[in-house]
Amino acid sequence: MSVITEVAAGTFCWPELCSADAKASKKFYSALFDWESDDLHMPEGDYTFLRLDGQRLGSMYQMKEERKLAGILPHWNSYVAVTDADEAAKTTTSLGGKVLTKPFDADGDRMANLQDPTGAKFCVWEARKQSETVRLNEIGALCWTELYTHDTAKASAFYAGLFGWRAKSWDGGPTPYTVFEPEGQDRPFAGMLEITEEMQDRQPQWIPYFQVGDTDKIARQARKLRAQIYGPVDIPTIGRMAMIVDPQGAHFAVITLNCQQQQQ
Repeated sequence: MSVITEVAAGTFCWPELCSADAKASKKFYSALFDWESDDLHMPEGDYTFLRLDGQRLGSMYQMKEERKLAGILPHWNSYVAVTDADEAAKTTTSLGGKVLTKPFDADGDRMANLQDPTGAKFCVWEARKQSETVRLNEIGALCWTELYTHDTAKASAFYAGLFGWRAKSWDGGPTPYTVFEPEGQDRPFAGMLEITEEMQDRQPQWIPYFQVGDTDKIARQARKLRAQIYGPVDIPTIGRMAMIVDPQGAHFAVITLNCQQQQQ
């Protein structure tokens, strides 16, 4: 089991759901993944840690009414671990991106909400204290994060300048695909797709992938729970995945990796 206490800087470390109805979201994801909810009560509203087998794997919060009225849709936020959130925000601006929420302190750590030059939003997390263990790259947890964008060249240049990511073409699928490798490491951890004419309803965004034992089973269950399903489809040499839009409209994906099937 991939339980970690420290995430490498420049890699995705935490998925966070912004829900229009947190109570309904808890029921949906509990029924789909067996996730447990651990509410942290705060004056501005509950912040919910998502757990599996008692271990943290992500979180969710209730969207404020003013954001709903502003037209913000439910979505998953994707956090990248950094050594300096303030520096990441400054660099984002210098590279043509935007700082949506200036760096702020959160329970001893420091975070910021940012946007790349193509319009995709993401967050950075500077851990300043010893955090509780996090579950990653295991059944029921985050294992991949994927960018949908109208301009892959501009996005590649931006993330290379901000995090040192190396963009490499991957020709194993039916459509052009780019994988990102973290600085100093020879392993892909995220990917990128260009938004085509067939996907014009898709906005630039980062989408989390959660690892599952049986993609088809999860897709059937999600459909019963009134989610929209795209797929499942096979990805040559990788595994079987499905894109899911939860009942409130938040996009995410699930994948069963080929290496899992070989182990079973």
